[in-house]
Amino acid sequence: MHIDKAKKRIAKQVKKGFKGYPQITLEYFGASADCATEVAIRFTQELGAAEQEQRFASQADVREDEVIQSALVKIIERADASSVMEIEGVSPL
Repeated sequence: MHIDKAKKRIAKQVKKGFKGYPQITLEYFGASADCATEVAIRFTQELGAAEQEQRFASQADVREDEVIQSALVKIIERADASSVMEIEGVSPL
């Protein structure tokens, strides 16, 4: 899957807002706001349930990494998430 297509699919899911559970939350981490070198994807089955987390890292910006963005799309699809939330910006490591 091309990077632009993957990013558009993720953005479309995020734009829908909160629609209930199961929920996926994406958070990007990096040393600066310009370069996110790590992404955390968190899955919550239902309100109050334990959160499951998986992280992906790269030497370059993970937001521009085709393999990582495609993996995020696949995880969202396989989880059959009702809501996909994205924490704005890049959180410090």
